[in-house]
Amino acid sequence: MTPDDKNTIGFIGLGVMGEPICRNLAKKSGAPVVAFDLDPAPLQRLAADGVQAAASAAEVMACAATVFLSLPSGEVVARLCREPGGLLESARAGQTLVDLSTSPVDTTRALALEFKARGVQFADAPVARTRAAAEAGTLAVMVGAEPALFEALRPLIATFASDIALCGPVGCGQVLKILNNMVLFETVVAFSEAKAIAEKAGVDPAVLFETLSKGSADSFALRNHGMKAVLPGEFPERAFSVRYARKDLTYALQLAREAGVDARGAAVVDAWFAQALDSGLGEQYHPVISRLIAGQH
Repeated sequence: MTPDDKNTIGFIGLGVMGEPICRNLAKKSGAPVVAFDLDPAPLQRLAADGVQAAASAAEVMACAATVFLSLPSGEVVARLCREPGGLLESARAGQTLVDLSTSPVDTTRALALEFKARGVQFADAPVARTRAAAEAGTLAVMVGAEPALFEALRPLIATFASDIALCGPVGCGQVLKILNNMVLFETVVAFSEAKAIAEKAGVDPAVLFETLSKGSADSFALRNHGMKAVLPGEFPERAFSVRYARKDLTYALQLAREAGVDARGAAVVDAWFAQALDSGLGEQYHPVISRLIAGQH
């Protein structure tokens, strides 16, 4: 592979969200896409969409002008960037790196400075919504970047997202994503508590949720996480698991401590997540904590 500074898009991390995002980039961007993952299976599947497999993350950096990361955590992002032969060492002046992962704000801002010293632009663009939304190209993306970089990246992000927001300079996308998830998790606890109380008081939970959805307690979380997961008791694996949800909540609690905010509602959610992990539910879809709240596990 040879460098193509004008067109080639790189992609590193082809997990639950990364694979469909990469597929949309390959199908809709009009640019060649080269990708890497430790698991060869998604690379084999993406070959049918014209995605070229790289032998390493460093090889992606060597031949792409804009590189997207979709990795499990900020810790993984930082390690991949800073390890010997990693992304920082492989970077070339003029490149752009876009982190679609949910990462700690301080890690994101520190990495942005380290890449800037090498002449590389860095944007955080964590994604929200489900794998189905990633496949449909209807994710929500919260971007932290300078306005000019945001406008340059917008057409690429639009291949996999229907709602794209510039949240401020680097790190602000992470702040918005982390707080979005914190509010979601707290809302799941609230309607799970309501369901448990209603059932014990003789109210059909289906009637409860339908009624709540018509009033001031309505929310996206209620209509989706509540009605589609908590109500039928469906908590699949390879969705947004308790383990990953707690990782994001940890970032929110870290932000709260740094800001001097007593986020005790988030701390309650963290206790439920910890109990779910102790109960062997860590790989299931995170609203599974509703079972614990109802005393069913």
